[in-house]
Amino acid sequence: MTEILYRQYVGESDLPHIMALVQSELSEPYVIYTYRYFLHQWPQLSFLAIPAGSSEPIGVIVCKQSMHKHASNRGYIAMLSVSKSWRKRGVASTLVRRSVEVMRRNGVDEVVLETEYDNAPALSLYESLGFIREKRLYRFYLNGKDAFRLVLAVPPSELDQEFPHYMKLSPTHNIFSYPVSSDDDEVSYR
Repeated sequence: MTEILYRQYVGESDLPHIMALVQSELSEPYVIYTYRYFLHQWPQLSFLAIPAGSSEPIGVIVCKQSMHKHASNRGYIAMLSVSKSWRKRGVASTLVRRSVEVMRRNGVDEVVLETEYDNAPALSLYESLGFIREKRLYRFYLNGKDAFRLVLAVPPSELDQEFPHYMKLSPTHNIFSYPVSSDDDEVSYR
């Protein structure tokens, strides 16, 4: 079993790796400013997956968290990509869980994302993590494909109820290590 290290984005030196992973695996093109928009404002919500003993990331998730319509604290998964040779090992689900956990600790009410309507592996992954299809977005992507918007309701934990919001700890740039499993059906996800 190969050990995978999961760590938060640490700075501009991670950007070329993130861009390479996303550009090679996702159909939607992004300019460097899009990456920087997310990574510079919400670095604590972006994680990289790196095999032990390597410096080359094999998976990445890029997210944000902000108020939506001044009513709900909403997380958003903008990009999720795993190298083809590392799929079906639990990498994508671990990346999603890491980001959602940080958002939950910061008071998120829900997490949303879009994925192509015919991306069965992505839909399966997200639905296995509790996301539900909210609506179909017609001709959402530049390639003309439709998308599904998926939503995950994030109830507060017992810890959230014990401590007021101003007492919550902010996330740090920790490194998390998990063994790789083979129970996920992974592809590149958005």
